[in-house]
Amino acid sequence: MESTQKKSSPRPVNKGDRIKQIFALVSMVSFGGSAIFGIFSLFSSGLSSQHQQKQTPVAVSQESLLAAQERGYETVLQREPQNQTALEGLANVRLQMNNQVGAIEPLEKLVKLNPDRGDYKALLRQAKGK
Repeated sequence: MESTQKKSSPRPVNKGDRIKQIFALVSMVSFGGSAIFGIFSLFSSGLSSQHQQKQTPVAVSQESLLAAQERGYETVLQREPQNQTALEGLANVRLQMNNQVGAIEPLEKLVKLNPDRGDYKALLRQAKGK
């Protein structure tokens, strides 16, 4: 049996096909280059921002932290005036801020809610200066 085999001859490359191949190659190289450049700039900017953050730590004063805590406790007490955790926290924050007069009101409420707690009574006496 004889098989009929066609000899495949290389097809001549058309000038239009050659231009398309060159354009496709240039496009792929351009895309790859821009992707590499973008990734490199992303990592380099991330590293430089980390470096800058380490050099300039945010300085927050103890007074501003205590003031923020005080506002937080006051907000809770506006919604829940009998909240013992917020009353105790507010009294402690005000004592840390050396505001004995401001600590008296929450301490009086705590003593009224818990008459058997001696530590609240002692803190109230201390805040009143007795």
